Amino acid sequence: MGPPIPSGSACRLGGYSTIPSPFSMDDMTFRGLGHRLVDTLAAHLDKLPREPVYRPLPTEVRQELEKMDIPAEGLAAEDVIEGFLRLVLPYGRGQNHPCFAAFVDPAATKLSMLAAFASAVTNTSGAGGNYAAIYVERAVIRWLMELIGFPQDGSDGVLLGGGSDANRHCLEVARYWGAQVNGWDIRAEGLHGHPRLTMYMSAEGHSCLEKAAFTLGLGAPRKVMAGEDFRMDLADLRAAIAADRRAGHRPFLVVANAGSVKTGAIDPLGDLSKFCRQEGLWLHVDGAYGGFGVLDPRLAHWYAGLERADSVALDPHKWLAVAIGCSCAIVREGPLLQDTYKLIPSYLSLPPGQGFAGEVWYSHRSAEQTRDSGRALKTFWNIQQAGKAGLVDHVRRHIDLARYLEEVIDASPDLELLAAGPLTAVCFRYVPASMRGHDQSLNLLNQAIMEDLQVGGRAFLAGTDIRGRFALRSCALHYALDEGHVQAVADAVRDAGHRRVLAGAPLRAGDELTAPMPRRTRIEEAARCVS
Repeated sequence: MGPPIPSGSACRLGGYSTIPSPFSMDDMTFRGLGHRLVDTLAAHLDKLPREPVYRPLPTEVRQELEKMDIPAEGLAAEDVIEGFLRLVLPYGRGQNHPCFAAFVDPAATKLSMLAAFASAVTNTSGAGGNYAAIYVERAVIRWLMELIGFPQDGSDGVLLGGGSDANRHCLEVARYWGAQVNGWDIRAEGLHGHPRLTMYMSAEGHSCLEKAAFTLGLGAPRKVMAGEDFRMDLADLRAAIAADRRAGHRPFLVVANAGSVKTGAIDPLGDLSKFCRQEGLWLHVDGAYGGFGVLDPRLAHWYAGLERADSVALDPHKWLAVAIGCSCAIVREGPLLQDTYKLIPSYLSLPPGQGFAGEVWYSHRSAEQTRDSGRALKTFWNIQQAGKAGLVDHVRRHIDLARYLEEVIDASPDLELLAAGPLTAVCFRYVPASMRGHDQSLNLLNQAIMEDLQVGGRAFLAGTDIRGRFALRSCALHYALDEGHVQAVADAVRDAGHRRVLAGAPLRAGDELTAPMPRRTRIEEAARCVS
């Protein structure tokens, strides 16, 4: 017999609480809010190409968000949405704008935005069981393998939140395998007391790989030199592995780029796959940015050997224009995914065929239990909307527009191309005639140009180092990108550079800048990206 119910309680025997839920919303209110929000957001997207790419967050907005208290009483849903429209929507990073070309975070398609909403309505965990969301994810993984030409028989995969997640996931599986082939069970014994498992990556590899290495207990990975074309040097890799073996380490993993984020370089995947097979090493390919470049038939030869990799990381929320975030970790020897992660507590012991239990459990393929099934639906809808032919055209157009940007740079006497791979990353700088041959001054100038562009609103570029020279980096992947946007980005760079030179001091051949140039909060306030 339970304890007595206190007098004055809101509950009574045989009844329910009389206190209404603060989250309740009637059907008509939900419909009305939804329609008004979609109309408002559609208008925002429609005018976005004519707006600044990025609006600096006003101090008063930042302070309001920083100091905002939990409401003592709940707000009306209309007021909650109004707060979003006022404080958040105008001040994003800008990646839905056609002239956002800084990071590999392109615009989301409108259909994938709707998919995110539709998935939230089902509010289904993608953990596993006999329901539709699981089989949508299964179809998406199979389709992604097909798109990059990866063998499906015996392979397995799982959708995750981003490229860093997918790369780390594959490295975790490789680590499990590496310990196994070297004589121990990492799940039972960990790493302590065993020979060091050593990982190798290109010096041009993404920082998430290095981060994964040290958080997985592997220590710093060996950085392999890249050649003049920014591709991994196989001779340097051979030498590093031989030296580590002599030192008693256990080389087990090589990570290759299928499109480095900095320059779009694709490592020699065919040679690396042969080498890794001969040496008994796991080959992982980071294709988060560039893996889908294989869809362009003109580039397919660069990817020869990808199909022989042991694992691949892909990011549909990059080149496939899926709303953030969705990545995919693919493993050739599929059972290793479950060997690495599978753990079934008693309360999740559900024999297939009983109740809702099914045969496919993605919670057995990752460290996640509750999983976002929206990742699959967003990608499912995008692939369905474009079809394979449409995706090929989508990738080809971006490749062609990157080559067009190179032509614009080559035709401009004050722009200089510093690096370009076969994909969409283009690294260049502004070089006025008065500063040619003075790299330190040009580094300062171009860094200032980048900062001005980012807050100026006409275009948004990132910067990177190309052999000691500061480069502006364009990697435009907006699904609606055209030649006008490309020209607008180049024009914005030239205008910003011209203004910086004029604002600094009269510069002559041989002059060096001795102090940082003055900052400007806005360049040509009225100027906008051409759409």
